[in-house]
Amino acid sequence: MSDTSARKRQPLYSAADKRNMRWFWQKYLRKHSGKLLLVLVLILVQGLVYQQFLAMTEDGLRVIFESGAMRDLIEVCIVVFVLFTVRGLVSFVAPMITVKVSNQAIYEMRRDLIGHLMSLDLAYFERTKSGEIIQKLVTQTQQIGVFVGLGVAGALRDAVTVVVVSGYLIWKNPILFVSAIVVLPFIIVVMNFVSDRVKQAQGEAEEALGGYMNGIEETVNGMRTVKIARQEEVEKDRLMAGTDAIRRLMNRVQVTQALILPSIDLSSAFVYVLVIGGGGYMVLSPDYDVDGAGIITFLLGMVMVFDPARLLAQFFGGLQSNLVLLDRVRNLYDQQSSIRDADGAKTEFDTGGDIVLKDVDFSYSADHPLFAGLNMEFAGGKVSAIVGSTGSGKTTILSLLSRLYDVKGGDITFGGTPIRELQVAALRGAFSVVAQDIVIFNASIWDNIRYVNPQASEAEVWQAAEDAEIAELIRARGETPVGPKGAQLSGGQKQRIAIARAFLRDAPILLLDEATSALDQATEERIKSALARLTKGKTTIVVAHRLSSIADADRIFVLESGELVEQGRHEELLAENGLYARLYQAQKKGYDGR
Repeated sequence: MSDTSARKRQPLYSAADKRNMRWFWQKYLRKHSGKLLLVLVLILVQGLVYQQFLAMTEDGLRVIFESGAMRDLIEVCIVVFVLFTVRGLVSFVAPMITVKVSNQAIYEMRRDLIGHLMSLDLAYFERTKSGEIIQKLVTQTQQIGVFVGLGVAGALRDAVTVVVVSGYLIWKNPILFVSAIVVLPFIIVVMNFVSDRVKQAQGEAEEALGGYMNGIEETVNGMRTVKIARQEEVEKDRLMAGTDAIRRLMNRVQVTQALILPSIDLSSAFVYVLVIGGGGYMVLSPDYDVDGAGIITFLLGMVMVFDPARLLAQFFGGLQSNLVLLDRVRNLYDQQSSIRDADGAKTEFDTGGDIVLKDVDFSYSADHPLFAGLNMEFAGGKVSAIVGSTGSGKTTILSLLSRLYDVKGGDITFGGTPIRELQVAALRGAFSVVAQDIVIFNASIWDNIRYVNPQASEAEVWQAAEDAEIAELIRARGETPVGPKGAQLSGGQKQRIAIARAFLRDAPILLLDEATSALDQATEERIKSALARLTKGKTTIVVAHRLSSIADADRIFVLESGELVEQGRHEELLAENGLYARLYQAQKKGYDGR
């Protein structure tokens, strides 16, 4: 009971709604004030057309009922036709202007959203469903655009019509008009009732839709696993559960909005009875100077008021839904990147210097610390390797070096310069990365390689492809796209694209995260010399599971549960007979036993 009362006491527009509308106006619409003012003038013209139509209708009725002059009736008909021609022209021009303004506003909003999205750090994307991001950029912004372009223009037209025609009716018969608007408080109560429930249901529906889109993406991306595991029915049931949830929530939204029109219709019926009854009494009574033509015109005027009033009520119901969408879109701006350039950040640093982790603390969540006082030193111009069991923090170190995350304590330095004193763009520009999670676009292999260096010459791209042992595949496939996320390529082919990108980028610091994990032994041997050329003279940090691939590293770091437990060259670590030696012997037995 108390919850219901609390909901009813909520204002029609919250402080957040007002703030969001002000933001949208100031950022995207105010610059188009001239065009919007023209639209307002056109809509005022349209309202005056309705008023003149009523006046001419009354004159026409008097011609029919009283004078009976055919010439006068023809004149009235011609004027009415001209008036409706003007109305038709305005009805085309005004929405056309608002649609163009709204489409430009949504274009600019998407541009700003994409720019802001690209500035956010990796942590945001790892905790946010991709379906939710797609929903904001595509469906929610588009719905707002359609609403602003057509809905707002229509609402302005309807509001002006109600005001102008009501003013005319008040001037013609104030007593009858005041009697007719007794239903206004009832309409306001209905609007408040509907508003709260539409907002609540629309918010829940958007949450469900975001989860639904994410579920579809997961199913499509994992279709190979779904097919092999014969889980089609499970996935179908999961998606249908989401479909059913959206159906029920949208039913709530639309059923609630549907309460508006019958409420207005009932109010209209009450008003029409009052107008017919009260107006008829005025015509029959000698105390009022009212004739039949005046009452018919007044009744027609009330129809012209209540029809746009119904549309206005429907607009305000839709406005509540779109305010929810606007709030969700704008909330993206509340997300701020924690990885930012410090004041006076440097653009240049010693890319060939030693990379040092000193007393580094880091955790993905406060409850599960990963590193506590970690110390490591990667020699400049040398090959360093990081090995360890799954979850020991190998890839996390690469993420900290490229500042995808910030350390919680301690510091990382490049040639003696603290990482926080470097511009993020300059820091990341010093890296070439071959990672486990290779991003492949639905384009040709050639375009996928060139992605990391669009200014590269044709000869440079071919050389990178040759070095990565993928040139023959490029010749065979030509310009054929590789499918969404490289679906038409094997894991090894994808990894060779990543290696070719590293050759093409040719940055001074090279990060290899399981760079050869998807390659067979024969292919790995073929590109070993190419990798040797790639790493020559560069500071190279290799994360590897296959220990035989890093036996030639200048220094090997062994991690276990976030702690550095061993370090040294391959032979030294084998001689210590510690964790590295046990891992190496276990892998060797595995290979020998095949």
